[in-house]
Amino acid sequence: MKKILLLLLVSGLIFSCVKKEKEITLRVGASPIPHSEILKIAAEELESEGIKLEIISFEDAVLPNQEVVSKGLDANFIQHVPYMDDFNRKYNSKLVSAAKIHVEPLALYSKKIKNIEELTEGGEILIPNNATNQGRALLLLDKNGIIKLKDNKKLDSTPEDILENPKKLKIIPMAAEQIAPRINEVEGAVINGNFAMKNNLTIADDAVLVEDKDSPYANVLVVLSGNENSEVVQKLIKALQSEKVRKFIEENYKGAVIPAF
Repeated sequence: MKKILLLLLVSGLIFSCVKKEKEITLRVGASPIPHSEILKIAAEELESEGIKLEIISFEDAVLPNQEVVSKGLDANFIQHVPYMDDFNRKYNSKLVSAAKIHVEPLALYSKKIKNIEELTEGGEILIPNNATNQGRALLLLDKNGIIKLKDNKKLDSTPEDILENPKKLKIIPMAAEQIAPRINEVEGAVINGNFAMKNNLTIADDAVLVEDKDSPYANVLVVLSGNENSEVVQKLIKALQSEKVRKFIEENYKGAVIPAF
């Protein structure tokens, strides 16, 4: 009987430890650059809180959102609020922004020209084809006089909303991750910061136009509605908005990533 009780006690302790470990392990989806890199710095901060951060890399934003919805992930760090809102509308989901972390200024990059005056008639410009970044790219071109949109307050504009195109440029929507590898084939390409960095493009050397620093498209930590105020999520936010993370962003990305906190 004593042996049985002892075995039950030991089993209970093992179960308790496993349960405790699961409770303090956070699974967060992120793009490889810069989100995963930033999370690795935050993970160092979380260690002192007894929280293990498991970072799962994704190349797109649809699957990590679906994983948060299905509770396969506790959170993701891969998108801005307009993209998240668009996803919620399409999939009738309830994702929310828990905190702003950084801005990746959208930019027009080129290996062929140094300023917009050098754009040739009929030249090709690649832009992201997802709803939010497509409109965002067109607004960048509109603001700098390359094109004129019917409504430059409309965030989900498409090439069909172009009212004036003085140089008859060919504006070609394409999957965001496919644009940077093709930059040598076209006059210009509007590229998201993470894909630009992944392909060794820098704002200092390769950008012709850069989005304003006050861009509303800050990248955010996303969780399922109701989880944003949980203790463990708040600790993750504190780590992501720490001075250590701020310093890492400012020293490593040379303006391609800007702290939003």
